[in-house]
Amino acid sequence: MELKQSDLDYFARGTWENPRFWRRFGGPPDFTGQRVLDVGCGHGSMAIYLARAGAAQVVGLDLNCQLIEFASANLIQHHPDVAHRVTFLCQDLKDYPEDQVFDIIVSKDTFEHILDLPGMLAEMKKRLKPGGRIYAGFGPLYNSPLGDHGYSQSRIPWRHLMLGEEALVARVRARWRRDDLRSLADLGLNGLALADYERIFAQSGLKIVALMTNRSEKPLSRLFAQFARVPFLREYFTFNIYVVLEKP
Repeated sequence: MELKQSDLDYFARGTWENPRFWRRFGGPPDFTGQRVLDVGCGHGSMAIYLARAGAAQVVGLDLNCQLIEFASANLIQHHPDVAHRVTFLCQDLKDYPEDQVFDIIVSKDTFEHILDLPGMLAEMKKRLKPGGRIYAGFGPLYNSPLGDHGYSQSRIPWRHLMLGEEALVARVRARWRRDDLRSLADLGLNGLALADYERIFAQSGLKIVALMTNRSEKPLSRLFAQFARVPFLREYFTFNIYVVLEKP
């Protein structure tokens, strides 16, 4: 399979971002000898990172089959040293065998796109060993300044909230000439608020080991963190979440 340069560039970007992802947790856990599941693996850079960090087996799942095709081909062509420990599958987690359990589940930049997050957490829980942990980092949250992921094509902060969901989707529908776009879900966004995530984690049956917000090395994040301390501003100045959940 001939790999597109755009995909290789995106993979390289992921490779650069992975250490930053783990720094926001305060550092990565010890992956040595662990079975790790990467949910929403995309181009596969995190899965390869996990294997190089010592994981005994890594399974990467994604619903985008084109990305899985790239990830699998790229693994064989450019990362043969870990190819025997990494598997990429175009598969929904709910369809993955429940008897296959993991020590650690990782999800990078996916939770804001998952429409049924409580259902996803339930599926993750089924496939975790007792004491196993989920590490999920994601953003921007929908109510944050750039929470529309660029769909409004505006540099004005919170522009999507000013427009409202119906107007935002209508703009994208007209721009893309896609009559089937009717909701945020059609754009791949769940529109959940910070309070929704906190409630969903609390009700998941998983222990919240850590829940951190506004994790970033950028100076602006410090300012956001200050504004987020004000109760009525917290929802709008919290742009990401880094959470660790543990199966009892």
